[in-house]
Amino acid sequence: MKVGVLGSGEVAQTLAAGLAKHGHNVKIGSRSPEKLAKWTAQNPKVATGTFAQAAEFGELLILAVKGNVAANALRLAGAKNLAGKFVADACNPIADAPPAKGVLQFFTGPNESLMEQLQSEFPEVHFVKAFNSVGAPRMVDPHYAAGKPTMFICGNNDPAKKAVGGIVEQFGWEVADMGGAEAARAIEPLCILWCIPSFLRNERTHAFKLLRS
Repeated sequence: MKVGVLGSGEVAQTLAAGLAKHGHNVKIGSRSPEKLAKWTAQNPKVATGTFAQAAEFGELLILAVKGNVAANALRLAGAKNLAGKFVADACNPIADAPPAKGVLQFFTGPNESLMEQLQSEFPEVHFVKAFNSVGAPRMVDPHYAAGKPTMFICGNNDPAKKAVGGIVEQFGWEVADMGGAEAARAIEPLCILWCIPSFLRNERTHAFKLLRS
């Protein structure tokens, strides 16, 4: 599959490299593509470009930027390049404020989510929440003695969830579909929970697992 990754930080780079590793044709997009030169020299299978070029290239897109610039990244990608496409949303609405005793602050409230805001502004895009509840080093091919970790996803479009879920499973996760976009109100705060051990005890190797009887 041709996949465009919107973002140039650690999460975007990790997912882009993972996609290339698993056989996808990948283009990573940035506001300033030249800053990826050193990284792409080490990852020659991944092409680079602007947000618009990556969005135009991808059959499926992954949005992996800071939450407070997510909407602007999509605007730069261009409505024409986004229309009708499946977009895996890996963003979290983290506020520009320090954590309180290890607890991050969000700029959204308990009855709203960043993904819902994006879905409202870009109604022709099929968003799927994914990859927001674990640290970048464990996003691709995680290995745990207890078995596959769980990636919680949600979105309003079933074909989009199937496509994104296929990549999640290819990366070594089990998928737990939590329903429509409203479920992002619960999935996004998993980032807060994941980060608490990281801030308090410097633990960054954990992941969530949904157990069923």
